[in-house]
Amino acid sequence: LILIGGFVQLLAGFLAFRKYDHLGGSAFLTFSALWSSYGATRIISAAYPSLQNGFAAGAVAFLVLNAFLSILASSFNVVLLCVTLAMELLSVCFLLFTLENLPLPLEIVTLSIFSIICFYGATASLANCMFGKDLLLMGPPLFTAWSSKKDTPDPPPCVCPKSHCTSGLRTIAELLNTGGVCGVPTDTVYALAASCKHPQAIEKVYRIKERPQEKPICIFISNLEQLRAAAPPISPLLWEFMENVYPGGIGCIIQKGEWLKKLGVGAGYSRVGTQDSIMIRVPDLTVLVHLIDMTGPLAITSANPSGEVDSTHHDMVISRLGHKLEGVLCDGESDEVVASTVVNCTKIDEGGITIVREGCIPAGKVMQIFERVKNR
Repeated sequence: LILIGGFVQLLAGFLAFRKYDHLGGSAFLTFSALWSSYGATRIISAAYPSLQNGFAAGAVAFLVLNAFLSILASSFNVVLLCVTLAMELLSVCFLLFTLENLPLPLEIVTLSIFSIICFYGATASLANCMFGKDLLLMGPPLFTAWSSKKDTPDPPPCVCPKSHCTSGLRTIAELLNTGGVCGVPTDTVYALAASCKHPQAIEKVYRIKERPQEKPICIFISNLEQLRAAAPPISPLLWEFMENVYPGGIGCIIQKGEWLKKLGVGAGYSRVGTQDSIMIRVPDLTVLVHLIDMTGPLAITSANPSGEVDSTHHDMVISRLGHKLEGVLCDGESDEVVASTVVNCTKIDEGGITIVREGCIPAGKVMQIFERVKNR
């Protein structure tokens, strides 16, 4: 069990490094080494009693190293500080064990406390890393380093207006209309947006995300009436299905055609969707709908480096991609932690629909909607 605990801390350390938390990562890796060493010592010392002095020296070294980590942890968060203090107590037990003077009750209490703290810390690190936000609290730092610059924070790397301000919407709309790429909120997670009138902006989206060229980009429109005005060759069944899923977190893949140019896609026609199909979505977010009314259809993809977790707050977009963007429309925390559900409707009249990606809307609910529409 002790060795398993060492593995769990090793995992927590790697997760911390992935979030660029170098102190937390270093601490957990150090604790993994000590925890594993403690377990190995219990096994090896029984077979080789002559190694006790060497183990004692190692325990003293861990005590000194962990003391420095405890000081650093006090300026990081409460959980990490508790882990370092518990590890200090465990190091004492390690030393007493090598000197053959460890009371069993002390060992049991120490291991129990340390296990509980480490379990919570590892679980919190894993959950917060997976979902990209603080689902489990780690606590504030007890001490903060004084800085003469704390009252003058660094300016953001791009324009970051607030979504509730009309001027903010106009700023982002102007950036998009002049060929810029911006981070915007949606009714699911944050997205990168580019005007369909500017194919070079859509190309820039691919570069910013390091997105494979074979992965198509969808478009967002503000309402279904825009699509009706473009007069695409859509069957009554597909129209009715769209009326039941728009606006919302479902995107429909339909046949591509010249009608997209009537929709306002313009010069970006060849850079959205595939050669034969295009995914269209109507978001259920007022601020984004107003923005699309000001810009026309937008090419949209999630605002995260390709293969990484979605961005669920504008701060995540700014910190991860802000230096590559012209602007980010700040709207706080997103309503969802996963992207939209994508449905292939290209063969809806030949037998049904296909769930390409299950997102915030469960596949079962999508199929229920389709069956209800089909059986009317």
